[in-house]
Amino acid sequence: MRELDVKEITAAVAKLCCDACYYLPQDLLEHFKNCLQTEESPLGQEILGTIIENAELAKAKNVPLCQDTGLAVVFIELGQEVHLTGGALEEAIHAGVAEGYVKGYLRKSSVDDPLFDRKNTQDNTPAIIHTRIVPGDKVKITIAPKGCGSENMGAMKMLKPADGVDGVIKFVLDTVRSAGPNPCPPVTVGVGIGGNMERCAELAKYSLTRPIGEHNSDERYAKLEAELLERINKTGIGPAGLGGTTTAAAVNIEYAPTHIGALPVAVNLNCHAARRASTVL
Repeated sequence: MRELDVKEITAAVAKLCCDACYYLPQDLLEHFKNCLQTEESPLGQEILGTIIENAELAKAKNVPLCQDTGLAVVFIELGQEVHLTGGALEEAIHAGVAEGYVKGYLRKSSVDDPLFDRKNTQDNTPAIIHTRIVPGDKVKITIAPKGCGSENMGAMKMLKPADGVDGVIKFVLDTVRSAGPNPCPPVTVGVGIGGNMERCAELAKYSLTRPIGEHNSDERYAKLEAELLERINKTGIGPAGLGGTTTAAAVNIEYAPTHIGALPVAVNLNCHAARRASTVL
């Protein structure tokens, strides 16, 4: 059994919050550079160039990619051979988010009550935490801050099993078309299929942590990812929603077993500033 002081988790989370908000993932940056060569719209090319310049300036100056540094979404893979000491896991994560957002001069966007008071918590806590117990003696932490422009454009629907693949494709395309320019394209499209209402939404969010170019291990779902990406990029929405052939950078699908009478589907969109950062302790 390996012992790990939760202070290490706090420090890691604080750093990851800043890294995720300052540095566009290299795989996505390289993808945008490639898209710059294939984008058919001159205005789309200009916008992609600006996105690339923005990412490079943010990295050079250690400043946020976007003013909306989002709610802190944290995925934890906790090895079952790890014994945490010095405090509670969730409290350590919240402390790390608070430290990262305050010391990193990141915008605090969390309000304590969603409907009535809506008072800012002043440190972007509480984080949204998803924890999995996995084999081993390591702790993997992934931070995926999510801004509201793209988060507001997500959707979830309980399809009927008879709707099948065609129903899933229609729902994803309808969601992207309805979102239009609002999620700041080029977007990354996360799709969760199966489970139940909350599980498929979590799957859609988790899929957005996948690097660009990494596909579902099931060939059928990988083929569906490719088909959806092609069809989304033919919508003409384009960079910033001003027209073009680069509406999405990727479509990532995750799936889970579900009830015999259900076909839940969730779509979660990331803007071009698709923030994510990971470490293993």
